[in-house]
Amino acid sequence: MDKLRAEKRVNELRDLLHRANVAYYQQAAPFISDRDFDMALAELAQLEDEHDLSDPDSPTRRVGGMPSGAFPAVEHPIPMLSLDNTYNDDELKAFDRRVSDILGHNDYTYAAELKFDGASVRLRYEEATLTLGATRGDGNNGDDITANIRTIRDIPLSLKTNSMEVLEVRGEAYMEKEAFIRLNEHREAEGLQPFANPRNSTAGSLKMQDPREVARRPIRFFAFDLLTETPVAGRTHREKLEALRLMGFPVCQFTRFCTSIDDVLIVIREWESMRRELPYDTDGVVIKVNEEKFHDELGTTSKFPRWAIAFKFEAEQAVTTLESVTLQVGRLGKITPVAELKPVLLAGTTVKRASLHNEDEIIRKDIRAGDTVIIEKAGEIIPQVVSVVNRENKERGLPFKMPSSCPACGEVLIRLEDEADWRCINPQCPPQIRERIKHFASRDAMDIDGLGEAIIDLLIEENLISNYADLYLLEKEQLIPLERMAEKSAENLIRSIEMSKMRTLDRILFGLGIRFVGKTVSKDLAASFNSIDELMEANEESLTCISSIGPKIAQSVVVHFNKKENRELIQRLKDAGLSFESAKTVTVSQKLSGMKIVITGTLPAMTRNEAREMIEKHGGSVTSSVSKQTDFLLAGDSPGSKYDKAVKLGVEILDENRFRERIGI
Repeated sequence: MDKLRAEKRVNELRDLLHRANVAYYQQAAPFISDRDFDMALAELAQLEDEHDLSDPDSPTRRVGGMPSGAFPAVEHPIPMLSLDNTYNDDELKAFDRRVSDILGHNDYTYAAELKFDGASVRLRYEEATLTLGATRGDGNNGDDITANIRTIRDIPLSLKTNSMEVLEVRGEAYMEKEAFIRLNEHREAEGLQPFANPRNSTAGSLKMQDPREVARRPIRFFAFDLLTETPVAGRTHREKLEALRLMGFPVCQFTRFCTSIDDVLIVIREWESMRRELPYDTDGVVIKVNEEKFHDELGTTSKFPRWAIAFKFEAEQAVTTLESVTLQVGRLGKITPVAELKPVLLAGTTVKRASLHNEDEIIRKDIRAGDTVIIEKAGEIIPQVVSVVNRENKERGLPFKMPSSCPACGEVLIRLEDEADWRCINPQCPPQIRERIKHFASRDAMDIDGLGEAIIDLLIEENLISNYADLYLLEKEQLIPLERMAEKSAENLIRSIEMSKMRTLDRILFGLGIRFVGKTVSKDLAASFNSIDELMEANEESLTCISSIGPKIAQSVVVHFNKKENRELIQRLKDAGLSFESAKTVTVSQKLSGMKIVITGTLPAMTRNEAREMIEKHGGSVTSSVSKQTDFLLAGDSPGSKYDKAVKLGVEILDENRFRERIGI
């Protein structure tokens, strides 16, 4: 391959792997198997090396995904590296030879332990007390998710030992299979999209903004590494695991200590045969040099330690016929192609459907109706189509083509620039109506108390509402005859709907459900325009002048407001009495003028959003992390590491009562 063709292929692979990393780590929605990802990464590394095409931002130089940006970022004192992967015995034996060659002897042993299919986290303990919990992120920096970590019952808040030094514990958060199935059943009952697998649900749960919601998720934890400020001479991995047990951490029982790589291979065969019987998902075995004294000598690459490797189990596969391709409409309008299969037994269950992810993936794999296909189930609820068996068959069906209109409502589909998914943006599209109304009524938007999912379903079934504007036409007399409704509950719901008319522009904008427009962007839009009328006439250029808004968000806003149906809904909301004028210049006082304030913990009488609004009304601003520039910390229950940092820096700390006194309420 000449350099020009190599550069083209390198760019293709980098784009594929970048999108795969974002989907896996940030969106918790992978579209490529681990095996395919590793093969693409290996090909990219080979091309970069052969043609001198290295790049510091290449996926071959990165670990995991970037911090999400939704939490304060924390730097890892010791990088949280990934592990090199192998899928066969010969590669594992080659790893053993490299270890032996570097050390110059065979006087070492191996620790073999199950590789959990979850999310890696780092814990920090000071004077035996948990002070920080963080995600791996990009290996050097992760998200500070301490408040969420505190909700995981397997993780001790205080250690059983009396160690006064700083300790760092690394481990894996995961969900057991049965708990994950129950979680998905609950989500489906609520009309929510089920999670793809326990790994994605765990990663997504850890990055939720409300710790109370995280506490409801069945997250478990295994500790697998211990780092101390003072090195322990001659320590082994076996001794570290025993120390973790004594401290109160759960440590997986499936750990073996082997004197040779052949013994490791025997353990791998044993665990691979019994892995389906385990209560949690495992996708391989991690092999580490047991003696810690050899780790520094073996060293690391930019991504991997040379003293450890992961042996990945082959995903279970089956061959069947793809009978047709159907389309599902998601709650945000995403159109997902699904393979309808001739039923086949795979991993102990009968599989009739498999995910095809998006149009690009179907074209890349050249999947057509009538094909004989290989399907794979690597922890997926809906398996995926890996490849086509009979691609050379001249009698194959026609290539797949995405229809131009929504299968549910007939609306013309759109595909935003740099996105793989087609979407229906019709607010009247039936599969989307329920979730749009639910989002509009949610606490962070219009906060309509009493309008739960069951009531929304009931109102839709009775043809009383078909969109969120219809809520403001409801009358008590229409509600009283309904099941689950009595006169008092009907009165309360009507009163709550009426009170929602007082919500500010930023909350209304958030409630409209514009794609990519979350709470922060809604606030920035409301602060940048005098009214929604001005916003609806804005173009992409003017929108991208706002610091928090990039081209993708700007395009989504313009597309949303260019839809006639969306403008009609806004007019109906105006007619109902909602205010679409900006309140950006309205302040109650200047008692907090210019102050930078951090909120942490659970406040007794206010939500964080209410506290933020109160701070802003009195001239202050809310920041995410404590620094010397922080004026004071507003602290509730379970304040976490921000409290500790405020104490260390001498930042003033107020509870809710003292905060109210400060602003005079």
